[in-house]
Amino acid sequence: MSCSGCNRPGAPGVHMAAASSHLLAVVALFGFFLIFLAVGSRAEAVTAEQLSSPPSSSPQLTTDLTTRGAGTARRRRPSVERELDAARAAIRRAARRGHADHGGGNASSDWFHGGDSSAEHARLARVYRNPAAFHRSYVEMERRFKVHVYAEGEPPILHAGPCKNIYTIEGRFIEQLELMSPGGAGVRTWDPERAHAFFLPFSVSQMVQFAYVPLSYDRAPLRALVADYVRVVAARHRFWNRSSGADHFMLSCHDWGPEASRGDPELYGNGIRALCNANTSEGFRPGKDVSIPEINLYDGDTPRQLLLPAPGLSERPYLAFFAGGRHGHVRDLLLREWKGRDPDNFPVYEYDLPTTTNTTGGGDKQHDYYSYMQRARFCLCPSGHEVASPRVVEAIHAGCVPVLVSDGYAPPFADVLRWEGFSVSVPVADIPRLREVLESIPAAEVERLRDGGRLVKQHFTLRQPPERLDMFHMILHSVWLRRLNFRLNDHLSS
Repeated sequence: MSCSGCNRPGAPGVHMAAASSHLLAVVALFGFFLIFLAVGSRAEAVTAEQLSSPPSSSPQLTTDLTTRGAGTARRRRPSVERELDAARAAIRRAARRGHADHGGGNASSDWFHGGDSSAEHARLARVYRNPAAFHRSYVEMERRFKVHVYAEGEPPILHAGPCKNIYTIEGRFIEQLELMSPGGAGVRTWDPERAHAFFLPFSVSQMVQFAYVPLSYDRAPLRALVADYVRVVAARHRFWNRSSGADHFMLSCHDWGPEASRGDPELYGNGIRALCNANTSEGFRPGKDVSIPEINLYDGDTPRQLLLPAPGLSERPYLAFFAGGRHGHVRDLLLREWKGRDPDNFPVYEYDLPTTTNTTGGGDKQHDYYSYMQRARFCLCPSGHEVASPRVVEAIHAGCVPVLVSDGYAPPFADVLRWEGFSVSVPVADIPRLREVLESIPAAEVERLRDGGRLVKQHFTLRQPPERLDMFHMILHSVWLRRLNFRLNDHLSS
């Protein structure tokens, strides 16, 4: 299996070939799905435990699930639930010890490469909600967590995704998960009876590429493709129906990922949706869904400028920096308020970024962009048409403090990370006061925020092959936490 996007330049989904070819593609794709459609078995109820932060008590809550039907079969509690019980208990013990246990039986500080002193533990506690609980949870995930990837379907819609554009994480996640050797040390398993979670390997950005008619604004084909795939899975396997999809997850970085998930009411209502477009005002549920970072890899790799050592604070003459288009009302307000007002201290540009390379060909715009980020103390990361921005990851790598300018955005890995320890959040209403807000932050605090960024940088790095604690594994850990949030019932009555 190879990442389909790695062999062609990436482009936003709306820039495509003629509409007639897409209509033919839609007909062919729907024909493929219809071959597999059958009547599936009915759903079973599940019990939910809210673990959006490390657990401290027994599960007491019940999640209301949208069910596909009423008929159920009495089943014994699967052994995977006993494994999850053991993991829950271990995480609770670590959470109770919390910050007080720096050493002895808890090596979490060393695990984070922070040493074992109280000062280093306090440094970690600024960016991790509970370093000991996260350490225990991650180790339990490595030890136990198994994901089954459904084999149904063919590229380009399934088992493939882009690797060289703003939707890179879709292709890279699918590729890396499917390249894992089942039965080995990795998270993947071919035995669904051993799986704690099930992955639906479709790419919404590929759906847009091949099934969306440009300028039609009709997203019904995306919803139909998702609905057909879930029907295939539910008809051929019993695992979707036993939980109404609550132990299944999808992943999408496309703006229309949430809309595509509406194609199946159980997926939208019960499933774990890993999304870049993590907007709580549009149905994103932080306790059930997963916010994932948006990363724009133009050639499939982290830009070389961002791999260089980040300049210190004394080498950053700009208070803050932004360059981009008027994508959405937040950026429009930012540009109307700050564009061109103070280029020597607060440079804000609408794509008209001055060149710093002075080459005869007009300069390297990408290099210039990252050069500005590396000379700014704060990097403005406003929402675009949707809430996520690749500037967040770029700022962390550039040693520039990300400034999240949005409303309703649930940032990635927030059940583990204290975002206030390495970023600044500014409501959209405060855009007119943006410079005042940033100037009021003392230099010592800016240094602490930059130090926090260095601590979490590994979690926002996409490596190939994946490495411990990198972005790929942090997404899996977020799914793992959501899977811990509920149990399949001990006794399921018909």
